[in-house]
Amino acid sequence: MPIKIDADLPARQVLEDENIFVMTSDRASCQDIRPLEIAIVNLMPTKEVTETQLLRLLGNTPLQINISLVQIAGHVSMHTGHDHLERFYISSDEVIKRKFDGMIITGAPVEQLPYEQVDYWEELCKIMDYSKKNVFCTLFICWGAMAGLYHFYGIDKHLSEKKFSGIYYNRLLSPTDPLTRGFDDFFPVPTSRYTWIDQNDIKAHSDLCLLADSPITGATLAKSADNRSIFMTGHLEYDADTLANEYRRDLEKGLNIDMPENYFTNNNPNLTVHSKWRSSAHLFYSNWLNYYVYQNTPYTLDEINNLL
Repeated sequence: MPIKIDADLPARQVLEDENIFVMTSDRASCQDIRPLEIAIVNLMPTKEVTETQLLRLLGNTPLQINISLVQIAGHVSMHTGHDHLERFYISSDEVIKRKFDGMIITGAPVEQLPYEQVDYWEELCKIMDYSKKNVFCTLFICWGAMAGLYHFYGIDKHLSEKKFSGIYYNRLLSPTDPLTRGFDDFFPVPTSRYTWIDQNDIKAHSDLCLLADSPITGATLAKSADNRSIFMTGHLEYDADTLANEYRRDLEKGLNIDMPENYFTNNNPNLTVHSKWRSSAHLFYSNWLNYYVYQNTPYTLDEINNLL
């Protein structure tokens, strides 16, 4: 799907250089089709990087997508310029007045805090509650996935003694599920967090289905029984060098941090990192858009409430 974005969004040039099909508003207006409406609630501090990573994956399918970038109302971003947010983002106050085929709620580097101590927790809960009736399918990523599991099902996270950082192979538990169609029996997922979700907590809920897990990092992929909520605790969208950048940032902060596992070539931080997860990432997002959004979302978005 060509993704419809603002012609001046910084991610556009990066994506076009990679032959990712993007479309400006002028060109999109000439196509007589209903595009998918996808909202991205971007909670990551490096918003421009995350935009590019997600748009790269969303642009690899055959229909048009309208992208709405969303910032939390009342939350001040410390790492992204005000002009960028003012120009390319809409407020969560505006989002809850609309309906969407799909929504992505990203991770955030706040997983060591109790949920209620996150300064935008109440606003995020409002968005999550809104999504149940006004978004056909929502994809929760990393801390976003943990927040969704906690808010909707009371499943709490567990604090690890050390940070999970690296590429971890995950066991596919449901190879016939459309979301994991085409996946290998074990597939790599970039992971960067201090917390984990117990697989047994997922299995204890009849409304949840565990699709993949890791003996090291816990539950990796789960979905609700109605297929309207997807929870991915890893970062398939990460670039090849994202974990390297995070590792060097943590070292500069003086943190006692281990080298990312199964990541650097020959365990040498000075050598080029090669992606092992790019094909899984494209397949995952393509499956989500096709089977969990496009194939089932109503043509008229106002009909979403009728599906409850």
